[in-house]
Amino acid sequence: MTPPFRRVAILGTGLIGGSFALALRRALPEVRITAWDHAGVLVRAEERGAIDEGSPDLAAVCREADLVYVALPVEVTIHRLPEIAAAVSPQALVTDAASTKSAVCEQAGRSFLPPRLFLGGHPIAGRERGGIDQADPDLFRNAPYVLISQPGEPEPSRAEDDRIRRFIDVIQAIGARPAWLDAAAHDRLFAFLSHLPQLASVALAETVFEGAGDAAATLAGPGLADSLRLAGSPWDLWAGICRTSPALDDALARLIATLERLRAGLATGTLAEDFDRAARLYKILRHIE
Repeated sequence: MTPPFRRVAILGTGLIGGSFALALRRALPEVRITAWDHAGVLVRAEERGAIDEGSPDLAAVCREADLVYVALPVEVTIHRLPEIAAAVSPQALVTDAASTKSAVCEQAGRSFLPPRLFLGGHPIAGRERGGIDQADPDLFRNAPYVLISQPGEPEPSRAEDDRIRRFIDVIQAIGARPAWLDAAAHDRLFAFLSHLPQLASVALAETVFEGAGDAAATLAGPGLADSLRLAGSPWDLWAGICRTSPALDDALARLIATLERLRAGLATGTLAEDFDRAARLYKILRHIE
């Protein structure tokens, strides 16, 4: 079977880029995969069998590909998009995997002119630790994969472009589930679904450590560790996300208001409804009837 794309360039072979490469390698072994990253990372990616070859020359890597997959930190993505657009073949598709979309898509709109095509994307997958050694070909399996549409186009007409149809085939081949959102809707939703939980985990970890100190290491139960899983994520991974998440301030304000209500509820004994609402979401996420 002819693969949807013959030559794929992956810019950034950390957790997401490396996992995409491994998943692509398993699902579509005929595809030739090249990559751009730091030299040591590229060596490790080759050792793991994720890529066929790596290069320090971003333009050369882009020029030879018919699919360019940008798996760089969001601010690096924004900075590099003009360079990528200048180098890529007019017939290629460029897509990204950043966790915020408005700033990325605005830059792409300025950088990519027809027939060059950019498609914003966000695989809803990740771990608290990054890097090529954490890459997993099953990372995207059964996970949503958001693709960015134009405002007011829930299933955009530009999906008629053959390059986008073929990328959807790739997404499905690696086991993910395509979903469409416009950039503003994406950023508002994921401020609550992803960015707020990260900051809440950081705040909880800081508060527990200040209150319990070293006793947490010997006396805490597994529930605390489960609650703090996201606190293991490094700031350098999240810095750009926090700076480009336009709805995060509103999400934090809502969390602060909820905590104040819970605090007041301690005195009045009116927390039952809060626990019930929280349990409903827990059951939804855990698929509990």
